[in-house]
Amino acid sequence: MTIAGRFEVRAILVLGLAFSCCVAESTLRRGLVGAAGPTDFNVNSYGAKADGKTDNVEAFMKAWVAACKSGGGSARLVFPKGTYVTGPLVFAGPCKASKITVEVQGTIKATTDISEYTSPEWILFESIKGLTLTGGIFDGRGETVWKYNDCHQNSDCQLLPTSIKFSKLTNTVVHGITSLNSKSFHTHVYMCQNFKAYDLTITAPSNSPNTDGMHISLSDLVNVSNSVIGTGDDCISIGQGVTNLGVTKITCGPGHGISVGSLGKYDDEKDVSGVVVSNCTLRDTTNGVRIKTYSGSPPSKASGITFQDIIMDAVKNPIIVDQKYGSHKSAASKVQISGVHYKNIVGTSTSDVAVSLLCSSQVPCDVELVDIDLKFQGSSTNKAKSASSSCLNAKVKTGGKLNPPACR
Repeated sequence: MTIAGRFEVRAILVLGLAFSCCVAESTLRRGLVGAAGPTDFNVNSYGAKADGKTDNVEAFMKAWVAACKSGGGSARLVFPKGTYVTGPLVFAGPCKASKITVEVQGTIKATTDISEYTSPEWILFESIKGLTLTGGIFDGRGETVWKYNDCHQNSDCQLLPTSIKFSKLTNTVVHGITSLNSKSFHTHVYMCQNFKAYDLTITAPSNSPNTDGMHISLSDLVNVSNSVIGTGDDCISIGQGVTNLGVTKITCGPGHGISVGSLGKYDDEKDVSGVVVSNCTLRDTTNGVRIKTYSGSPPSKASGITFQDIIMDAVKNPIIVDQKYGSHKSAASKVQISGVHYKNIVGTSTSDVAVSLLCSSQVPCDVELVDIDLKFQGSSTNKAKSASSSCLNAKVKTGGKLNPPACR
């Protein structure tokens, strides 16, 4: 069957499930576990099998539609202990339930046939108000498909599926989940308002391609905290249109650090503003805190960004602004970076350039460095070197102790 054919069959299946699950109130409540508190919908009551081999798409969709369409209060969709396998899932609202909790007590594993994934995600939560996702292990089984990722050679590559995408959600809480070996991004927060995530464990090998721990774009009032992230790409990446973001108490490594960007790849990108990254530890990462924009980019802005109280442990590029990212073009980036503050950043750098501010000649960046103490941690052959700073087209303000000394 062709991919288009598979998509058509899936669309018919989802519509049929939505119709069948809304026929009668008794159907909606088949998964009732207890009368107290939220109405519980147990996926096993809808035919799910935790045997580690059955594809449970149909059972999961039946249970979701029942929970989502139940009215009069809050609902809870429960995945009991055990190992469940599933292909792509769409948990879509709007829901009649005033609040809906998805509670995973066991492990959910992804199927590995890429032709099943007609959309670029494995699990999609979309157009829901008052969603809570808690607990469980989400195993994307990316190790079976990473060999098909050609993004290191092809800048216009098609990314493999994100494990969990949160799209167009309002008032969302995600906590206590573990994401393993995503095919591409572990999580993607897209067009969300008031999104809170904490106590996450996100893990993939250091050589796994494009496995960002969390990518955030076009979202407002997002807070990510108290999490451990180690991947083959950015622990957290901040894309276009992000406003009022707080990232705190993240332990990152391995990976490419915590990044604003890359920005400026597409026309009409939305500005980034109001980003605070604080009280984080980065260990054995290729970058620490980074801002990256494409050369030859269309105009946009990234402003009001603070990196504060951060520990760097054997990080290759602890502080870096790179406005020639992906530089196949000679033209300067037109992403204007301003109001960027680096405060109380300490630790060790495995390269002798601990602070690199490579800004745009078209729109020089505006940066403040306060209380920076980054020591060079060299090999046995170059221990005599000390850390240094490198700047291009940067307007730098300074304060407090600075090691390495700031460039002008």
